[in-house]
Amino acid sequence: MDSWIVWLILAAVLGVAEIFTLTAALGLLSIAALLTTVVALVGLPPALQLAVFVIASAAGLAGVRPLALRHIKQPPPRRFGVSALIGKPAYVTAEVTGRDGRVRIGGEEWSARAYDETLVIPAGATVDVIEIEGATALVYPRE
Repeated sequence: MDSWIVWLILAAVLGVAEIFTLTAALGLLSIAALLTTVVALVGLPPALQLAVFVIASAAGLAGVRPLALRHIKQPPPRRFGVSALIGKPAYVTAEVTGRDGRVRIGGEEWSARAYDETLVIPAGATVDVIEIEGATALVYPRE
């Protein structure tokens, strides 16, 4: 079997694997295998074919590395709207039970319920917002 066929099959297998994994690394290896297919068609010896594959793979991965590192170092997406309130501290303005209560989150007054329905949280306590259900904050006392 000619070596260019082997390189072409390898390129196809890596290309299909890239479609399923979406890692970009396998796609770069597939492109390197395609370049090596061309080198094999020209008739260069197998050792040189392997060298072309290794160099093309390393060059592709080195070229993508800065983009990957920049992506990894990005801060997590910022939450906004109601979901930004989750995890924030709140001040209890009216006793909070498993059924009702009032808290101040930032500058806004919210209806509230205790996350643990058996708790009674007195006015003046500081709580954490655990979840938002509609217009009601589910809160839990700070430790």
